[in-house]
Amino acid sequence: MKESWVILVVISGVLGGDWGVTFKDQCALEGTTVVVSCQYDYPFPHFVTSVRWVPGQWQFGRWVWDISTSVPPHFEYVGNYRGDCSLKINNIKHTDEGHYLFRFVTSLSRWMSKNALHLSVKDLTAVVEPNTVTEGQSVSLTCRSECGTPKHVWYRDGNVVPQPVFQASRKDSGKYYCAVAGQEKIKSASVALNVQYAPSNVVLSMTPPADIINGSSVTLSCRGDANPPVPPSGFSLYQGKQLISSGPSHTISLLQPSHSGLYHCQASNNVSVRGITFVKSTELNLDVQYLPSVADGNSVNVMCSGRANSANHSYVWYKWTSSSSLLQVGSGQLLFLSSMETPHTGIYLCQASSQLEVINSTKILLAMEEQPSYGHLSVPILGGLGACIFAILFVALLFLWKKQRKTEKKVQFPSEQVSSASTEDQSNSVYANVGKYMPSPQVPPRNYSKKQHANVMHLYGHVNTRRQRSHPQSNNSSSISNCDEVTYSTVTIQDKKSHFDENRSQESRLKMGQNADSVIYSTVANSS
Repeated sequence: MKESWVILVVISGVLGGDWGVTFKDQCALEGTTVVVSCQYDYPFPHFVTSVRWVPGQWQFGRWVWDISTSVPPHFEYVGNYRGDCSLKINNIKHTDEGHYLFRFVTSLSRWMSKNALHLSVKDLTAVVEPNTVTEGQSVSLTCRSECGTPKHVWYRDGNVVPQPVFQASRKDSGKYYCAVAGQEKIKSASVALNVQYAPSNVVLSMTPPADIINGSSVTLSCRGDANPPVPPSGFSLYQGKQLISSGPSHTISLLQPSHSGLYHCQASNNVSVRGITFVKSTELNLDVQYLPSVADGNSVNVMCSGRANSANHSYVWYKWTSSSSLLQVGSGQLLFLSSMETPHTGIYLCQASSQLEVINSTKILLAMEEQPSYGHLSVPILGGLGACIFAILFVALLFLWKKQRKTEKKVQFPSEQVSSASTEDQSNSVYANVGKYMPSPQVPPRNYSKKQHANVMHLYGHVNTRRQRSHPQSNNSSSISNCDEVTYSTVTIQDKKSHFDENRSQESRLKMGQNADSVIYSTVANSS
């Protein structure tokens, strides 16, 4: 009986210690799950009836239970009623950070820890050093946390980074983060790595890419891959060694043959490659084509020729339509247009076909030759032409008036008198002009027919239409007046009577001349 009592005393000493709770502060990464290790003790013969973790609050120099709040649902008690008060916290959040107390109740009393468990929630921090580098420099990745350095994995834009230290290239630019190994959902915030590099793949392009015709316009554009991007002032355009302009694009609005040549551009973003800051593009050949122009109505021959492996070729001619499709317009090596008209203008090409290959020629543009248009003359020129025409008409009317006055004072004889009068007036400026373009006018006989008169007018009309040609019957040529006008005037006076008495007195002849029936033929033709 005595031995049994001793055993009971020993058991009572193991389970019946002093009141107390033991734990350590906990630091956890957001999103992780941690277990807080805790032990508690109580004297014998108390038996634990309930356990509980509660939020703590510091008041009056000691920790007290904050009865206004309770622990979140994801706090899980994993201890027992015999001294283990461990706590498991699942998916820790920043809102869980704070102080907590352990409280238990026995069959005889109750107890609450005198100190509070401090739970701190931290994040993983990704560090990229340096975060801005030039291509070829070294980069180091570091994953940090105030709760220690857990085993982690690095990612760049979702792809695993094999080494935390590497030589940067342009493909390494991106966003980096680290994550807890085995718990990849627990990761740091992303940090960007900016890898700068000089321009590469610098290209000079031309718009439109083809059919560069004399007098048209073209735009040359320069582009390239670079980080940072090339600023507008970083582009330069050259024709050979001559600087043309600065900027990413340049437009030549009126192409001339002198614009033909090799062009290239240079790009710079102040990032050097082996000491060179400007990167040159490949050269672009600008070939300004002359525009063949054909006068309206003239015939056109276009020949298609070239070198090929096979000498047996068939040729087909095509013309671009307004709908950007090809229309067959002929076959054979020669394209013949018998009369150039407006529908014939456009872009042509020929296609040579053999058993081995099909080859398209370069394109050629046919255009109508511009004709002079008097509708576009300026006001001063039109005014001068009007004044010249008025002056010519005035002189012609004055001349006719003088001739009428003379006929009133003279008796006109049939052929001889008319011829002499015509000869006398050769000094008149109007007849002088006519004389240079046609023979001296002869007095038509009485049977002068309307048909003959029409033929004369047609001849004049032909001469006036072709202003630069002389009269068909004249061997002499003379320049026209500054007004570019020629006035033809023919005056024929015929008497009704067929015979006159040469011995009649002057008075009688004057009387007859006054009563004579005179006919005046006048033709005035103006060249336009």
